[in-house]
Amino acid sequence: MAALTLDRVLTEAEALPADEQEILEGLLRQRRIETWRQETAAEARKAVKAFRSGKLKTQSAENLIARLRKSK
Repeated sequence: MAALTLDRVLTEAEALPADEQEILEGLLRQRRIETWRQETAAEARKAVKAFRSGKLKTQSAENLIARLRKSK
């Protein structure tokens, strides 16, 4: 099977009727949101596991914000 390129996908999508383009847009957005949710949940599970195993320590929000600002 030939590899798809973004240009080819866009060309094919533009050939769809307007209502199907809107459906495609919504489906792509929903799938991306679901993927983001799954990735975020996996990261949260890792963080909880690290916290419970003692690899992460509690700290104040002010301390965390200060550390984040320093890391820029």
